[in-house]
Amino acid sequence: MKDVDVRRALHASVLAEHHDDLSTRVIDEMGVWSGTVRIDVAVLNGEICGYEIKSDRDTLERLPYQIEIYSKVFDKLTLVVGRRHEKAAADLIPKWWGIVVAKERGGTVVLSHRRKARQNPRIDDEVLVQLLWKEEAVSLLADLGHARGWKSKRLKDIYAKLLEVSQGSDLSRHVREIVKRREGWLGQKVSH
Repeated sequence: MKDVDVRRALHASVLAEHHDDLSTRVIDEMGVWSGTVRIDVAVLNGEICGYEIKSDRDTLERLPYQIEIYSKVFDKLTLVVGRRHEKAAADLIPKWWGIVVAKERGGTVVLSHRRKARQNPRIDDEVLVQLLWKEEAVSLLADLGHARGWKSKRLKDIYAKLLEVSQGSDLSRHVREIVKRREGWLGQKVSH
Protein backbone atom coordinates (compact mmCIF):
# COMPACT_ATOMS: atom_id res chain seq x y z
CA MET A 1 0.00 0.00 0.00
CA LYS A 2 1.56 3.26 -1.17
CA ASP A 3 0.97 6.86 -0.14
CA VAL A 4 -0.83 7.54 -3.43
CA ASP A 5 -3.28 4.68 -2.72
CA VAL A 6 -4.05 6.06 0.75
CA ARG A 7 -4.46 9.59 -0.66
CA ARG A 8 -6.87 8.33 -3.31
CA ALA A 9 -8.95 6.52 -0.66
CA LEU A 10 -8.92 9.65 1.56
CA HIS A 11 -10.27 11.81 -1.27
CA ALA A 12 -12.84 9.19 -2.32
CA SER A 13 -14.27 8.54 1.13
CA VAL A 14 -13.45 10.94 3.96
CA LEU A 15 -13.18 14.06 1.77
CA ALA A 16 -15.80 13.20 -0.88
CA GLU A 17 -18.43 15.55 0.56
CA HIS A 18 -15.99 18.48 0.44
CA HIS A 19 -15.20 18.15 -3.26
CA ASP A 20 -18.77 19.05 -4.24
CA ASP A 21 -19.12 21.88 -1.71
CA LEU A 22 -18.52 25.24 -3.39
CA SER A 23 -17.73 26.86 -0.02
CA THR A 24 -14.84 24.44 0.59
CA ARG A 25 -11.37 24.17 -0.92
CA VAL A 26 -9.40 20.92 -0.87
CA ILE A 27 -5.68 21.42 -1.49
CA ASP A 28 -3.12 18.66 -1.98
CA GLU A 29 0.42 19.38 -0.76
CA MET A 30 -0.35 22.73 0.91
CA GLY A 31 2.74 24.63 1.99
CA VAL A 32 2.98 25.71 5.62
CA TRP A 33 5.47 27.99 7.38
CA SER A 34 6.31 29.97 4.24
CA GLY A 35 6.21 26.74 2.24
CA THR A 36 9.05 24.99 4.10
CA VAL A 37 6.82 22.00 4.93
CA ARG A 38 3.77 20.62 3.14
CA ILE A 39 0.77 18.88 4.60
CA ASP A 40 -0.60 16.13 2.39
CA VAL A 41 -4.17 17.48 2.20
CA ALA A 42 -5.76 20.64 3.55
CA VAL A 43 -9.48 21.40 3.70
CA LEU A 44 -10.52 25.04 4.01
CA ASN A 45 -14.10 25.97 4.83
CA GLY A 46 -15.26 27.24 8.22
CA GLU A 47 -11.97 25.84 9.55
CA ILE A 48 -8.52 24.97 8.29
CA CYS A 49 -8.20 21.19 8.62
CA GLY A 50 -5.17 19.12 7.73
CA TYR A 51 -4.61 15.46 6.88
CA GLU A 52 -1.11 14.00 7.09
CA ILE A 53 -0.58 10.59 5.49
CA LYS A 54 1.89 8.01 6.77
CA SER A 55 1.43 4.80 4.78
CA ASP A 56 3.06 1.52 5.74
CA ARG A 57 5.89 2.34 3.31
CA ASP A 58 6.66 5.66 5.08
CA THR A 59 8.75 6.22 8.17
CA LEU A 60 7.74 8.33 11.15
CA GLU A 61 11.10 10.12 11.20
CA ARG A 62 9.71 13.54 10.16
CA LEU A 63 6.44 13.23 12.09
CA PRO A 64 7.57 14.99 15.31
CA TYR A 65 8.66 18.06 13.31
CA GLN A 66 5.45 17.99 11.25
CA ILE A 67 3.39 17.75 14.45
CA GLU A 68 5.14 20.84 15.83
CA ILE A 69 4.58 22.97 12.70
CA TYR A 70 1.09 21.79 11.71
CA SER A 71 -0.15 22.22 15.28
CA LYS A 72 0.62 25.94 15.01
CA VAL A 73 -1.64 26.51 11.99
CA PHE A 74 -4.51 24.04 11.62
CA ASP A 75 -7.79 24.20 13.52
CA LYS A 76 -8.05 20.41 13.34
CA LEU A 77 -5.59 17.72 12.25
CA THR A 78 -5.96 14.07 11.35
CA LEU A 79 -3.21 11.53 10.88
CA VAL A 80 -4.04 8.93 8.22
CA VAL A 81 -1.74 6.07 9.11
CA GLY A 82 -1.03 2.54 7.91
CA ARG A 83 -1.55 -0.31 10.38
CA ARG A 84 2.20 -0.83 10.68
CA HIS A 85 2.65 2.62 12.26
CA GLU A 86 -0.66 2.96 14.10
CA LYS A 87 0.59 2.40 17.66
CA ALA A 88 3.85 4.36 17.35
CA ALA A 89 2.14 7.28 15.60
CA ALA A 90 -0.70 7.41 18.14
CA ASP A 91 1.92 7.74 20.90
CA LEU A 92 3.53 10.71 19.09
CA ILE A 93 0.58 12.89 18.13
CA PRO A 94 -1.31 15.18 20.52
CA LYS A 95 -4.62 13.90 21.93
CA TRP A 96 -6.60 16.46 19.93
CA TRP A 97 -5.38 15.04 16.58
CA GLY A 98 -7.69 12.57 14.87
CA ILE A 99 -6.55 9.15 13.69
CA VAL A 100 -7.71 7.29 10.60
CA VAL A 101 -6.16 3.87 9.95
CA ALA A 102 -5.55 2.68 6.38
CA LYS A 103 -5.47 -1.02 5.61
CA GLU A 104 -5.53 -2.96 2.40
CA ARG A 105 -8.41 -5.32 1.84
CA GLY A 106 -8.72 -7.22 -1.43
CA GLY A 107 -6.47 -4.77 -3.28
CA THR A 108 -8.44 -1.75 -2.04
CA VAL A 109 -7.46 0.71 0.68
CA VAL A 110 -10.07 0.87 3.42
CA LEU A 111 -10.04 3.71 5.97
CA SER A 112 -11.34 3.34 9.55
CA HIS A 113 -11.78 6.20 12.00
CA ARG A 114 -10.08 5.52 15.34
CA ARG A 115 -10.26 8.98 16.90
CA LYS A 116 -12.09 12.12 15.84
CA ALA A 117 -10.06 15.32 15.49
CA ARG A 118 -10.84 18.01 18.06
CA GLN A 119 -10.23 21.76 18.10
CA ASN A 120 -6.58 22.84 18.30
CA PRO A 121 -6.04 24.53 21.67
CA ARG A 122 -3.16 26.78 20.50
CA ILE A 123 -2.95 28.31 17.03
CA ASP A 124 0.19 30.43 16.57
CA ASP A 125 -0.81 33.62 14.72
CA GLU A 126 2.82 34.28 13.73
CA VAL A 127 2.94 31.01 11.78
CA LEU A 128 -0.67 31.24 10.53
CA VAL A 129 -0.08 34.61 8.86
CA GLN A 130 2.79 33.07 6.88
CA LEU A 131 0.26 31.14 4.79
CA LEU A 132 -0.28 34.45 2.95
CA TRP A 133 1.75 35.46 -0.07
CA LYS A 134 3.09 39.02 -0.06
CA GLU A 135 0.42 40.50 -2.35
CA GLU A 136 -2.28 38.80 -0.26
CA ALA A 137 -0.81 40.16 2.97
CA VAL A 138 -0.65 43.70 1.55
CA SER A 139 -4.22 43.36 0.25
CA LEU A 140 -5.39 42.27 3.71
CA LEU A 141 -3.64 45.28 5.26
CA ALA A 142 -5.51 47.46 2.76
CA ASP A 143 -8.83 45.82 3.66
CA LEU A 144 -8.07 46.54 7.32
CA GLY A 145 -7.22 50.18 6.52
CA HIS A 146 -3.46 49.93 7.15
CA ALA A 147 -1.80 49.48 3.72
CA ARG A 148 -0.39 52.97 3.24
CA GLY A 149 3.39 52.69 2.85
CA TRP A 150 3.53 48.89 3.30
CA LYS A 151 3.58 47.64 -0.29
CA SER A 152 7.35 47.96 -0.65
CA LYS A 153 8.22 46.64 2.84
CA ARG A 154 9.79 43.25 3.51
CA LEU A 155 7.34 40.41 3.92
CA LYS A 156 8.53 39.79 7.48
CA ASP A 157 7.59 43.38 8.37
CA ILE A 158 4.22 43.10 6.62
CA TYR A 159 3.44 39.99 8.68
CA ALA A 160 4.40 41.87 11.87
CA LYS A 161 2.05 44.73 10.94
CA LEU A 162 -0.79 42.28 10.24
CA LEU A 163 -0.25 40.72 13.66
CA GLU A 164 -0.45 44.19 15.18
CA VAL A 165 -3.82 44.98 13.56
CA SER A 166 -5.54 41.56 13.52
CA GLN A 167 -5.25 38.50 15.77
CA GLY A 168 -7.00 35.35 16.90
CA SER A 169 -10.24 34.32 15.26
CA ASP A 170 -10.37 37.46 13.09
CA LEU A 171 -6.92 36.77 11.65
CA SER A 172 -7.75 33.08 11.17
CA ARG A 173 -10.95 33.98 9.31
CA HIS A 174 -9.11 36.45 7.03
CA VAL A 175 -6.29 34.02 6.23
CA ARG A 176 -8.70 31.13 5.59
CA GLU A 177 -10.83 33.21 3.19
CA ILE A 178 -7.81 34.53 1.28
CA VAL A 179 -6.27 31.09 0.83
CA LYS A 180 -9.68 29.66 -0.20
CA ARG A 181 -9.96 32.28 -2.97
CA ARG A 182 -6.43 31.67 -4.24
CA GLU A 183 -6.56 30.50 -7.85
CA GLY A 184 -3.41 28.38 -7.89
CA TRP A 185 -1.24 26.38 -5.56
CA LEU A 186 2.19 25.14 -6.64
CA GLY A 187 1.27 26.12 -10.18
CA GLN A 188 -1.89 23.96 -10.19
CA LYS A 189 -5.56 24.74 -9.96
CA VAL A 190 -7.02 23.71 -6.62
CA SER A 191 -10.26 21.77 -6.44
CA HIS A 192 -13.47 23.27 -5.12
